[in-house]
Amino acid sequence: MKKHIFVLALGLFVLGSCRIYLPPPPADIPPPPAEYPVEPVPEPAPGMDVSYFYDSLSPYGIWTYHPVHRYVWVPSRMVRGWRPYTRGQWIWTDYGWTWRSTFTWGWAPFHYGRWGWEADMGWYWVPGTTWGPCWVTWRYSDFYMGWAPLPPGVRFVPGVGIRHVRVAIPSRHWVFVHGPDFMHPSLYRYVFPYERNVTIINYTVHQTNIFVRGNRIHNEGVGYDRAQRITKKTITKHTLRDSQRADQRRMDSGTVEVYRPKIKRNEAAKPKSSVRREEVKGRISGSQATVKKTPAKKSEAERGAEWREVHEREVKVLEKSQQREIRQLQQKKEEQKSTAKTEAEKAKIEREYQDRTSKLKKSHAEEKTQIQKRHAKEKDVKKKADTKKKADTKKKEEKKKKVKKKIKK
Repeated sequence: MKKHIFVLALGLFVLGSCRIYLPPPPADIPPPPAEYPVEPVPEPAPGMDVSYFYDSLSPYGIWTYHPVHRYVWVPSRMVRGWRPYTRGQWIWTDYGWTWRSTFTWGWAPFHYGRWGWEADMGWYWVPGTTWGPCWVTWRYSDFYMGWAPLPPGVRFVPGVGIRHVRVAIPSRHWVFVHGPDFMHPSLYRYVFPYERNVTIINYTVHQTNIFVRGNRIHNEGVGYDRAQRITKKTITKHTLRDSQRADQRRMDSGTVEVYRPKIKRNEAAKPKSSVRREEVKGRISGSQATVKKTPAKKSEAERGAEWREVHEREVKVLEKSQQREIRQLQQKKEEQKSTAKTEAEKAKIEREYQDRTSKLKKSHAEEKTQIQKRHAKEKDVKKKADTKKKADTKKKEEKKKKVKKKIKK
């Protein structure tokens, strides 16, 4: 009996002294950079769930069911060609680059969730519950600043963030401006038409850097110092301060108010009203919509003037940007020629830059052709929409007359 007890005690001692081996993580998953320690994002406190998005955004757009993303939101009253993160202003805060929207509803779709695009619906927003200063990826060069909304499917990993975007972003989804115009309050006036994007993408570096530090989600795709060099301006740093209401968005020296309620997931929640995806295209009339609400309906002449203004501004921005590129190329050529030691080297540099200038001018000509085609198509769409509107109005008037005649009889 004593022998059995001794053997049992020895076995327990051996087991207690053993170490459990756990295999190391796969080598192909790089750890986050050491300067950004892994930190979890706090869970939302008990309170509002995604139903708050459904109720708050319904007056400003349409909810529809998406087979992949469940309920998504399509904003109404957008000008044709509108892209997310264009009507507002970029500011640098203690959370990195922060988007300050001019839209009443901007507190939600530019700080939670993701933006997607489909030909039949245009831009649509997929709700999310994690607040961030902005959900964009970046491109930059010595002369340009660019950004694009992160598409659905790009997940934020708590404690790690988003370091790479492994999904291809279409060229037309990027938004580019000349560096010194990047922080302008009326940024949309300086945004290049997307026909320029293919050329500019070839000149720029892609960078995504969204991480967690001090329980805060930062977006520093283009760092503070580099941004100052590109914009050629001293960038003011702001501190974010919580606002209790969506319509309170004050900004003064050094502080900015933001509305960022904590939202919980609720898979059972759904909008009070929604439309079928097939109906969205008919319900959202991008060709007739305006960004600003007006108390009175605008005449056909006023709407036409707005369209001409938008088209003229786009052409002006495009041509100005193209001319600047040619000048910059010529400047680089002269700089290299000034350091050349022989005439043969200078001649070689001249030939090289003649070839580069020729290719650049060719791409510029293609951009102008493309924007002319788009403008012509948009004018045609507007003309058809106006004709249909007139026909519908005429039918309504005729119907009213018939009703009045019946009442008289």
